[in-house]
Amino acid sequence: MQPVPPLLSEGTRLIVGERERTVVRRAGTDQRPIVRIEGCADRAAAQALAGSELLVARATAPLLGDEEWWAEDLEGCVVCDSQRRVGTVTRLLPLPSCEVLEVRRDDGQGDLLVPLVRDAVRSVDVKAGVIEVDLQFLGGA
Repeated sequence: MQPVPPLLSEGTRLIVGERERTVVRRAGTDQRPIVRIEGCADRAAAQALAGSELLVARATAPLLGDEEWWAEDLEGCVVCDSQRRVGTVTRLLPLPSCEVLEVRRDDGQGDLLVPLVRDAVRSVDVKAGVIEVDLQFLGGA
């Protein structure tokens, strides 16, 4: 098996703002890549893109491992504890200790934060759109 190339490798097509561009040079590390993007010939052009999202096609991204999911696939999933429906995932939040699911409760009692840890999440079935949690572990939430 060949190693997976870095996501922002030279030649990668991406969307910056609303425009498609190509990575023409890459330096740095996988954790802190430094890229030169087509159409950014100087520092002023690069600064104009500061804060812009860099989007790549999912097909370009490396395959996910077991128990790894794309945030967009978790959003909209129904959250249940056994047969009890709890709510719907609205987004995935990156916190310092772990990522958490923000769940809008069906009963209207505010959002529930569910850490993505084994004790809190029993199972995730992205295809079925269902995430099984342990409310008792979450303090009877």
